[in-house]
Amino acid sequence: AAESFNYKKFFEMVGLKKKSPEDVKKVFHILDKDQSGFIEEEELKFVLKGFTPEGRDLSDKETKALLAAGDKDGDGKIGAD
Repeated sequence: AAESFNYKKFFEMVGLKKKSPEDVKKVFHILDKDQSGFIEEEELKFVLKGFTPEGRDLSDKETKALLAAGDKDGDGKIGAD
């Protein structure tokens, strides 16, 4: 359902909080499709498809909320750190 994505619940479900820094970096590099060293909004929109082929695209609102959660320096993208 549209607008049903809860990034906190998602992180718990995929267990990112319990992963080693090395494993988190592996996930980061998978999601960083253009290998720019950052996950931009356009890459983030398709994050669920990175975990399951049946995953849906995030809505713009959901994408922006997830981006804001991971964008610690406010530059509009998520860095590996």
